[in-house]
Amino acid sequence: MKRNLHLLMIDPQNDFCDLPENYRPLDPVTRQPLAPALPVPGAHQDMQRLAALINRGRAGLSAMSVTLDSHHRFDIAHPIFWIAADGAPVNPFTEITAAEVRAQKYTPRHPAALPLALNYLDQLEAAGRYKLMVWPVHCEIGSWGNNVHADVHAAYGHWEEASLGIVAKLAKGSNPWTEHYSAVQAEVPYADDPDTQFNTKFVRTLAEADRIYVAGEAGSHCVKATVEHIADYFEQEYGADALRKLVLLTDCISPVTGFDAQYQAFLSAMQARGVQLRSSEQVLPELLDNAAESA
Repeated sequence: MKRNLHLLMIDPQNDFCDLPENYRPLDPVTRQPLAPALPVPGAHQDMQRLAALINRGRAGLSAMSVTLDSHHRFDIAHPIFWIAADGAPVNPFTEITAAEVRAQKYTPRHPAALPLALNYLDQLEAAGRYKLMVWPVHCEIGSWGNNVHADVHAAYGHWEEASLGIVAKLAKGSNPWTEHYSAVQAEVPYADDPDTQFNTKFVRTLAEADRIYVAGEAGSHCVKATVEHIADYFEQEYGADALRKLVLLTDCISPVTGFDAQYQAFLSAMQARGVQLRSSEQVLPELLDNAAESA
């Protein structure tokens, strides 16, 4: 009997991939090669391995989903939002705390944004998961960087044609007042914006699968946050054994530079809870066996 095998691809986008020159087209405005805004070392090869897995095992995949980090240029986690006390710009990879904003070390460029920013920082820090990080402008809606890695896009396009199915596309991150690492819930959800709240419908769809393979970028942030939220919901609603459905494709995931320790701690914590850690080569036989069941 064919099993329900679901592939979840988290933010497999150009801006997160360390793309070689032949993957970087010319910007028609500047006539310079487009460059990824936040490249994760190893991500290009991750995506090529992911694409190869889809191409070789696609007949065994029952469902596929892809999440898309999708931001505005004006965003609380982008440099344009902030200014330093001396009037200098705030550089990417600057961490900002509520205490620093209250001390006016950093302030929003738009004065009216101060109370909203402080409210966000207070809630973020109270949650204890992250502190605000200023990132380079990335995955801007409508940009090349927002697009899916070309090999992965081509591979899941072939799956759609062969299966007459649809890869579910889930955009996240368009609310400029909250970070949205997790694909299923913003770091600080807002009552007036359902898109920031827990995506129960999608997570329940995942729960219907016999196996959920997870790949994408980056392992230290968006993959980590997404899987943590899914694992917590599975355990709460279905019991600890449900976490065994989750399989992290460790050769299709890499961490942001400087965050390897966080990534390794995440892998260890998930494995301890029953989540499987496997390579794409290790799961391919399962996909091929499942394809044979439907032949």
